[in-house]
Amino acid sequence: MIITTTAELNKYCAAWSKEPYITVDTEFMREKTYWPILCLIQVGDKNGAAAIDPLAKDLDLSPFFDVMRNESVIKVFHAARQDIEIFVKLMGSVPHPVVDTQVAAMVTGFGEQASYETLVQKLCGQQIDKSMRFTDWSQRPLSKAHIEYALGDVTHLRIVYEKIYDKAKNSGRVEWMLEEMNDLTDIATYQLDPYKQWERIRSRTQKPKFMAVLRELAAWREQAAQSRNVPRGRICKDDALLEITAHPPHAIEDFERYRHARGMIANRDKPEIIEACKRALATPQSEWPHVETPRQLTQQQSALGELLRVLLRIKSDEHGVAAKLIATSDDIDQIVRHQDDHCHALRGWRMEVFGKDALALREGKLALSIDKKGLKLLSV
Repeated sequence: MIITTTAELNKYCAAWSKEPYITVDTEFMREKTYWPILCLIQVGDKNGAAAIDPLAKDLDLSPFFDVMRNESVIKVFHAARQDIEIFVKLMGSVPHPVVDTQVAAMVTGFGEQASYETLVQKLCGQQIDKSMRFTDWSQRPLSKAHIEYALGDVTHLRIVYEKIYDKAKNSGRVEWMLEEMNDLTDIATYQLDPYKQWERIRSRTQKPKFMAVLRELAAWREQAAQSRNVPRGRICKDDALLEITAHPPHAIEDFERYRHARGMIANRDKPEIIEACKRALATPQSEWPHVETPRQLTQQQSALGELLRVLLRIKSDEHGVAAKLIATSDDIDQIVRHQDDHCHALRGWRMEVFGKDALALREGKLALSIDKKGLKLLSV
């Protein structure tokens, strides 16, 4: 079933709004645009599944957005980040409440970042057909085979969700699971600041003046990509941006001296780049970015880090929770450096599972021992 009119959508949304949960997936295109083009929405409930055609001329998605905002209906996704990003762009708000089965699976013992295919195979006993994964979903009409293929994802997702939820409930981890959805449902997660995009660009130098120019140029590129709705690489690739940053242009003729940027920068962009560089260099030095290089760990701190990683593996195996969900490398580093206030692993359920013992190990109140049965913890 594919929904192409608002009248049809209203009927389905009336039913979905009475469900305890619905499963949701999307098909979108993003190769040639900055913003994703939503091509299909798949929704499943206990009665089956239906596809919504957001490209249909006579369709208003408002009734579906109301369901996505309905607090009494859980929206179940798998690997939800990009799907939710699309809805935030269209709705202006985050769907809520949400469960991401990829994250929930890590909480309930299915390993690191369990793929949808793996979960369907383990929990549904089915093999996922991926023969149409490279389909151009913007093409119309979609064949019956394409629609059935797309609906298969939300159909299996119902079983995956129910079994993961039951496992979480039986192990007392429903609250853990729901806590992990907080970042996904925080609007700040999807509010991209152009003036922070310089942080994702790898640079060999971290001099404040260089970083000030890079920050301004990266922000210019991001805003240009957004306004023109093209990938940021179509505006200017990173290597060209770094080249311009190292030698800021003062005139149009200066672009001829660049190796990477010379043939890449459109003529209309050259004056804007010059102005962006001027703005950066006119910024007071006190406002230039300062990238602090962490002090190198001492041998004793490095040894403690290794012990904490062993402890993390013990706790991961003991509780059946993916290690990287409990604590990241940055978390370990923060514990070693006594930067407890900013450490994610020392909050919520992570504190109970790992944090308390990690702090005890750091303070010399806990030791690791090994015998014929393997590693064990000893109070000191």
